[in-house]
Amino acid sequence: MTNNFFTYLQQLELLAFFSGYSLLYAVTIFIGGLGQLKNTFISKISLLLPLSYALTGTFYFAFQLKKLYPDYSIQHISLTVQIPWLMAWALLTLLFWIPSFPKRKVASLIHSLVFFSILVKDIFLQLSAPTADSSVVKNDMTVYCTSLLFNLGSLILIIFFTFLFRYKRQSYS
Repeated sequence: MTNNFFTYLQQLELLAFFSGYSLLYAVTIFIGGLGQLKNTFISKISLLLPLSYALTGTFYFAFQLKKLYPDYSIQHISLTVQIPWLMAWALLTLLFWIPSFPKRKVASLIHSLVFFSILVKDIFLQLSAPTADSSVVKNDMTVYCTSLLFNLGSLILIIFFTFLFRYKRQSYS
C-alpha cells in the first residue's frame, strides 16, 4: 500500500508540472490564430511556448535533484523513483532547450499530452467506478489548476527574458 501511495504522489508531482501545458498551448494557439489578432504580440507568444515548456522541465529536474539531495547514488535513485519511464519522459522536456526542438511547437504539445492523458484516465476511472471517491478527482483538479498557473508563470518568465535580451541587444547596437 505504501508503494502505491508514493507512486500516486509522484504522479501528482508530474501532473503538477506538466499537465496544464496542453491547455495553455491550445488557448495560446487559438487566440493567436484569430483573424484580427494575427501578426500581433499574442500570435508571436506561440513561438515561445516550447521554451516555456523546457523551463518547466528544468524546474522539475531541479525539484527532483532537491528531493534526492544529499544522496545521488544509483541505489537511492532506484528506491526513490516509483514511475521511472514517466519520469524519464518528463526529463525529455530538457531537449526543448536545444535550438532545433522549439521550432517544432507541436512536439511540445504531443509530449505534454502524455501527462494530460493521465489526468483524463484518473477522472474517467473515478467517475466510472460504482463507489467512486470524489477526493481523487478533487486532488487532480487542484493539481491541474496549479499546473496551469505554473505553466503560465513559466511562459511569462520566458516572455520577460526574451524582451530583456532583445532590449539589451538593441541597446548595444
